Order: sequence, then structure tokens, then C-alpha cells
Amino acid sequence: MSIKGKVLRELESHPCRMGELTRKLGNNKKVQAALRELRSQGIVQEKAGLYALKKEQKPEGEPCVLVKLAETFGFAKRDDGKDDIFVPGRSLKGAMPGDKILVKLFERPRVPGSMEGEVTAITEPENRLVGTLIQLPGGRLFLSPDRCPEVLIALRRGGAGGARVGDKVAAALTHRGERHSDHQAAVTLRFGSAESARQCARAILFSHEVDPVFPDDVQNEAAAIPTGIPESEQAHRLDLRSEPIFTIDSAETKDIDDAISIKATETGFELGVHIADVSYYVRPGTRLNEEAFARATSVYYASSVAPMLPKELSNGVCSLNEGEDRLAFSCLMQLDAQGRVQSYRFAKTLIRSRVKGVYKEINALLAGTAEECVAQRYREVSGEFAAMKQLYRKRVAQRKARSAMELETKEGKLILNDAGVCVGVECRERGVSECMIEEFMLLANECAAHLGRTEKLPFVYRVHEQPDPDKVNTLVQMLAACGIAAKFKKAVPTQRELGQILEEVRGTKLEMAVNTAVLRSMQKADYQPEPKGHFGLALEDYAHFTSPIRRYPDLSIHRIMSDWLAGVRGEELRRRYEKFAQDASRQSSERELNAMQTEREAEDCYKAEYMRAHLGESFEGRVSGVTAKGLFVMLENTVEGFLPARLLCRGEPVLSEGVRLSDALSGKTWMLGDAVQVTVAKADVPGGKIDFAPAESC
Repeated sequence: MSIKGKVLRELESHPCRMGELTRKLGNNKKVQAALRELRSQGIVQEKAGLYALKKEQKPEGEPCVLVKLAETFGFAKRDDGKDDIFVPGRSLKGAMPGDKILVKLFERPRVPGSMEGEVTAITEPENRLVGTLIQLPGGRLFLSPDRCPEVLIALRRGGAGGARVGDKVAAALTHRGERHSDHQAAVTLRFGSAESARQCARAILFSHEVDPVFPDDVQNEAAAIPTGIPESEQAHRLDLRSEPIFTIDSAETKDIDDAISIKATETGFELGVHIADVSYYVRPGTRLNEEAFARATSVYYASSVAPMLPKELSNGVCSLNEGEDRLAFSCLMQLDAQGRVQSYRFAKTLIRSRVKGVYKEINALLAGTAEECVAQRYREVSGEFAAMKQLYRKRVAQRKARSAMELETKEGKLILNDAGVCVGVECRERGVSECMIEEFMLLANECAAHLGRTEKLPFVYRVHEQPDPDKVNTLVQMLAACGIAAKFKKAVPTQRELGQILEEVRGTKLEMAVNTAVLRSMQKADYQPEPKGHFGLALEDYAHFTSPIRRYPDLSIHRIMSDWLAGVRGEELRRRYEKFAQDASRQSSERELNAMQTEREAEDCYKAEYMRAHLGESFEGRVSGVTAKGLFVMLENTVEGFLPARLLCRGEPVLSEGVRLSDALSGKTWMLGDAVQVTVAKADVPGGKIDFAPAESC
């Protein structure tokens, strides 16, 4: 038992003085340190030299999580979702990012109307840290944590664990004081040089509890799954192996979970969307299922993946590989001549993909520019391409008719060499076939959600609620500052009204900035057990059905729909799945956000690694953000960096409506969307940050 645990055990029986505790437990310094920590956490109180547990006096304050920590302040996120609370440094009580805390609001905040408070207790400390090992003058080692690099944590004596200065490491807080300068840490894991994006990515995954490696018992369970399909299972499946079914993915994709088949009919189209039947292999009560639930999503970063399922399933028996018999869950749809769904049915099927289609090759075939050898590879399925094009055009018209949002965002593609070093960054282009597959998957997702809603199944829906009126007001102000009149009839605009704004700026210098602002005005899509529709897609029904290899919500509804197809109804279906749908919705939403943050942080490190090889070089970019301290500039390849105002302005910079920065002395002005020429001044790989300078000054 730790010394802190022993102190608590003594105090649980009766209040004690320091002398009594040291006589019983020995080691005066450790007892004192334990008492200091317990007092800072609000667990123990001291009065006239007598130490006692705070059993009856519960600390005041609202439950929060410390989400940001700088050198002199922090921000706490409230559990109830209301505005974040600003916490001055003196009131943090040594709280670290990720700590669950109680925060008491100040009666008189320094800024009227703002939320300010003080930490009254640390209820659940987060003692795991990831950061870079540094050495200050005098020789002492410190950890610069990734989540709060300005707050240095001293390493205890002998706590480096073999790590060297400049290494990216994981560490544990071994001692907490009431001030950050009193904390001490010890290295628990060394990743390697912080100047390597690959090692930084490993550290980022660790800090977000994303593990590319599966526990042994999960791996053993996966390895024991037979690769063949039992005849008994084939017997009661709809056999579609004679149909010209094929997949379309990127060339490097190994976890293929969707395939299509399509043909024109006398009244319109027949579309089949065939999805890997992961629910057949991943059953309730297994370690595979427990681990898939815990992960909830695959995490893709650079050229790697931390998968939701072991590769024996994700790349093996579940993946719809070319020429191999596979179990599928199919959505078979009948559409009219305008591309509207007239009927659909779901079926457990047996399929065999004729070819592994590649987006780039399909795009060339559709454009008539493919080489003969490529055309020959697709000869078994090329007869479906005409129907694909026709249906896609009809679906685009349907999407526009219902005013679905057409947001344009830039996504970067990282190019790594054999050593895992980022040697290139490109803007990922989407061709016609990518858009086709997206539209066909959307149709299957819509049908699945419609089935769930109309049959009143316990379900996991993909929900995108209406924009928040306060955020819309911010958007309107930003648009006005850019000279765009946003005339919304109500506090919450319609999809058509927002679509008109996006169309107005399409092809202009403001396109990306306005698209980003509109996106930020919206709620985040998440998973919920109730059907609330999808605002962005302008759909009443929407769920995620088409990617069960990499998303647990899809696997969840496959399981529910499988029982429904098998005849399970009513109360029994609710008994089995009502709580499951709630738990899966919550877990999937939380892990999706975690995955997005993990992927973004890792990508930033790789981009900084790439730009480090281009220090001193000049590029043209566009202003993507404006602050009083400077400009954010995005290059054509999606790399974004910061251009400080002090390098632009001779006098005091003036910020106007958050979209324009001006220098009164020079008369120069910089606005969102403006083209600027910049030089790469600094690339911070471990921080994932890039600094620019004006090109003319270098």
C-alpha cells in the first residue's frame, strides 16, 4: 500500500496529529508529502495541527474537466456543457489537463458577464503525461507536456528512465503539490526523438489511449476464427455470387467493407449496396466485441491505422476481397427514373467481388481516358458504369432539390518515404467515382435509418441537429464583415439559405473561409438512440450502416437488424438492445471525437516534419484566420502556419470584426482569403506548428 493509502487508513479511524502518523508509519518526509497532496485534493483538512478526513464538508463547486492549461491560467469545461470557466493561475491548485475537478465561480469576475472561478477539489487526477524531455541551465531535467508545454514539470531524481534530452516520452506524476512547480514526474515510456513525426504520432496515440496492438486474448480469439464459410450458413443466405458486384476504394485500402451492384430497369434503377457482415463474426459476450466497443472506431493517421478489429478480420475474413466468397449484409433498393427510392429490403447474402476497383482507375474509365490494360481488368463490371453515371446524376439533382449542404473542405494527403518520414503533402482530390460511392452509401444509410424509425427498433442513429442560434449570430457578423449580406428569416437558417451563401462565394477568395465559418456555426454530428434527422444532409432518416469494419455504430445496427430479420420483435428486441443502443451511441460519439483529435494532432506533426525540409523557402498561401496577434495562412497543399503581426505591422495591429488586420502606419490591410507570399521560418515537429514570415523580409 502506498504511503498515501496508509495515511488515509489511519485517518479513517480517527483524526491524527503529525507525530502520531510518523510514529506509526515512519518516514516523516513521505508522510508530510502525502498530507500536502491529500489537502490539495480536498480530501484531508487540518485545524490546529489535527488532520482529519473531510467526510461531512464536501467541497463546493461545479463538476468540470480542466481542458486547457497555460503558464498563468487555465480553462475548465463544465459537465453540463455550459460556457467554459476561466481559472486564474493562483486558483488552479496544481490541476493538470484532464483532471476532473470542482470549480467554484467567483462572485465578482474581473470581466463582468464572464465565467471565472477557482478549483476547490481535484476529484479524479489525470496523472499520465506525454511530452518532451528538456534540460534547463543547471542540469535539471524537466518534462514539457504536450497539452501544456509552458508548464514545466520537474523529473524526480533518477526519474528519466533511460530517456535522453529531446526524447518524446510518457511520464507519470509521482508527486502533486498545490502549485505546478511542486509537481514531480518520472518517465514510464520512451518513444524516441521528438524531432521524428513518427515517434510523435506514437506518443499522441498513447496520450489518447489509442493502441495499435490488441491484447493477447483478443488476438487469440481473432486467430481462431475459421476462414471458410460453413455450408450451413451458406444455405440460408441469398446467393448473389453470380451478380457483377465490385468494390471501389483507394489503391492502398486493405479493410474493404462495401461493394455495389447496379443496373437500369424499365422503371429506373436497381441498386445493391453490399456490406461486410461483421456481426456474424463479432458476437456479444466475446472479447472481440468488448475490444471493438472500447475502441469504437479505427484511427487512421499518415500511412498507418490503429484498427477497431484485428487484421485477421479487418483485412481477412470480413474484407470484401476480390474473387473471394464473403458474407454480406445487403441493402437492395428499387429507384424510379428520377433516382428516388421506391422500395428497399435488407438481406443476409453471400457475395463474391469481381474486381477491387480503384478510384483513380474508375475515374479514368468514366472519363474515357483509361489505358486498354485497365479497361480489360474491369471488363466483367464495366457494363454497370452507364447506369452508375445516370443514377449519380439523378441523385445529385435530388440532393440539390432537398437543399443538402455542399460544404467544401480541403483534406491533406501525406506522402511518406520508406523510413516513415513525411516527404510530401498534397491536397487530396475527389473524383467522380468517390462522389458516386459516397452517394450510394448515403442511400443505404438512409434506408437503414428509415427501417429503424418506422419499425421502432432500438437503434443507433447518426444525428446532426440544427445550428445553435448564438453561433449563427457569430456567423452573420463574420459574413457582414466580409461584405456578405446574410438575410435569414429566422434565428436558425434553413439549409437552402446557407446553401445560397456557399454558392455566392464559390470560386472566390472567400470560399474556404466562409465554408469553414458555416461549418463552425453548426452542431457536431454524433450518435444518438433517437431519430432526430440530419440537418446538413437535409434528411429525416440517417444512420451509419456501411462501415462495420471500422465503426462500431454500424456493427451495432447490423446486430439489431439481424435479429429483426430473424423475426425477433417488440419487447424482446427492446430487452436485448435498448440499453445497448444507448451505450453504443455514447461510446461511439466520445471515441469518434477522440479519434478526430488524434488524427489531427498526428497529421500536424507530419506536416511540420515536411515543412522543416523547406525552411527559408517561399510559398503562396491564403489567409485562413485572423487574430490580433497575426494571421493563419494555408498553403495550397493544406499546410497551415502562423504569420505574426509583429512581422507585418510597423505600428500597433488593429483587428476588425475578426476578419481583417490593419496597420495604421503603413496603411496595409490583410483580410480573410487574401493571397499572401510567405517564407517558412520555423517548423516545430513535436508541437505540430509552423511559423511563417513575410516573404519580402527574408
